[in-house]
Amino acid sequence: MTVERIVFIVAGFMVLLSVALTHFVHPYFVGLTLFVGLNLFQSGFTKWCPLAIILKKLGMSSECQQATS
Repeated sequence: MTVERIVFIVAGFMVLLSVALTHFVHPYFVGLTLFVGLNLFQSGFTKWCPLAIILKKLGMSSECQQATS
């Protein structure tokens, strides 16, 4: 599993979780959805993603690294 795939999986899970929490717990959980969306948006332009940095420090490889090895 690569860093990019894990980032997509975690982001998708967080969006689904925040929608469920917004519906069942409190409407202010929509802020979590906004946070995840904004983070994905900015990382598309800046290529800076906190989760990707953490995963790389933990030793996960990126798709680029797997393609070259």
